[in-house]
Amino acid sequence: MHEHAPIDLEAIARGAMADYGFSPEFSMGVEREVGMIETPAAPDDVPDLSSLLWSSIDNVDSMDLDQIEHCERTRRGGILVRVAIADVDAAVPAGSATDRHAAHNATSVYTGVETFSMLPERLSHGITSLLPGPPRLAVVVEYTVQRDGSTRPGRMYRALVANKAKLIYEEVGDWLDGVGDPPAAVADRPGLKEQLLLQDEAARRLRNYRFEHGALDLETIEATPVMEEGRVSGFVVPRQNAARRLIEEFMIGANQATVAFLERAGVPMIQRVVLTPKDWHGIVATAAEYGWRLPKRPNSKALSKFVSRQKKADPEGFPDLSLTIVKLIGHGIYLAFTPGDPPYGHFGLAVTDYTHGTAPNRRYVDLVIQRQVKAALRGEACPYSRDDLDYLAAWLSDRERAAEKVERFVHKAAAAVLLQDRIGETFDAIVTGASEKGTYARLVSPPVEGRVMEGEHGLYVGKTVRVRLTRTDPYLGHIDFARV
Repeated sequence: MHEHAPIDLEAIARGAMADYGFSPEFSMGVEREVGMIETPAAPDDVPDLSSLLWSSIDNVDSMDLDQIEHCERTRRGGILVRVAIADVDAAVPAGSATDRHAAHNATSVYTGVETFSMLPERLSHGITSLLPGPPRLAVVVEYTVQRDGSTRPGRMYRALVANKAKLIYEEVGDWLDGVGDPPAAVADRPGLKEQLLLQDEAARRLRNYRFEHGALDLETIEATPVMEEGRVSGFVVPRQNAARRLIEEFMIGANQATVAFLERAGVPMIQRVVLTPKDWHGIVATAAEYGWRLPKRPNSKALSKFVSRQKKADPEGFPDLSLTIVKLIGHGIYLAFTPGDPPYGHFGLAVTDYTHGTAPNRRYVDLVIQRQVKAALRGEACPYSRDDLDYLAAWLSDRERAAEKVERFVHKAAAAVLLQDRIGETFDAIVTGASEKGTYARLVSPPVEGRVMEGEHGLYVGKTVRVRLTRTDPYLGHIDFARV
């Protein structure tokens, strides 16, 4: 065991936030303003839906709960989905000091070492969180899932709701996947088991329909540090399971229904867009290496078939193929949209007319969308001009990319700390990147990535390799390997 000077990962995380243009601290003005905020009172005309069996599914340590869900069967085999979204706007007026801070950072940043919330915890973990407790204000979006998985948008309205059960992805996912019993929180609440099974049925319909229409079933490995008493104890890769897929499908459906509502109201908005892949030729070449021929022009259905085949044929190598395809498709962005414009579409999800509106505690674009929905419900003019939306879309796209860079850098710094006593050891790894910019490999255990500095020639993405750890530098986020 080598002696090292203590590494302050929290300081590294805060430095990375500042380097990429974020404000890691809330100003005194924001703190004073938030300290005076009380739980908003419900208007007299807001319906009380708190008696419904609402529930949430999230990470075990999540406190900033943005949405809760409820389903019921309809005539002719449909399933009515209700997603209640925390009414953050009721406590964070546009133009307030808190709103200006949120607009600047634009998103919560989850480094694994420290979470930099977009809103102060008194709001995001309390007043505007849909944690179990007394009824809270929410904006409810409804849509019906048909037998074939297609959807019919429904109403949007404000309501009082109450979360009856805060559930955890892993516990619910194991049960829904058939590898465990219902969690105690489910078994002990009458009717909740049946409610979740109905939600799972609706999610499976939605998922099957999207894949039939070209959605991509990609699965990348995103390891995050596990902190114990301020020290990095390891890295964990969240497992995809039925519970995570359920929430993903419900949010996609809710965001599509939100766009449909705003379009009916004639309201300009910000949409979430993945245009045609930035490097389709690279995707074609990648598929050819696996003996699969893709058309010369971008085709999501053809790519979806290739992806599905490879997931079955090589499940261990599939995350790295997924990562390659994700990089070749390119980043999603935000763009302003006026009803009547040609739809942008989202290549990876195989949907058109899509936005982000279900997480206003964590993303500023969702708060913007919420304000537009509420204005439309009141019959008022849109609170943002098209020029406002164009500016916001560009800024929010930039901040999202910056947040990803902060998270990636801090993960590398934490990995460097975890491995600093293991210089000279050899590991099994898989090559995750090979280009003029460098060759990178991810260890099998712990699942962290570094650069191959020696013997990298001839390596290609997906190749298994044995590497020796030669150097770590937490302050630069560097982990260096030599090929054995």
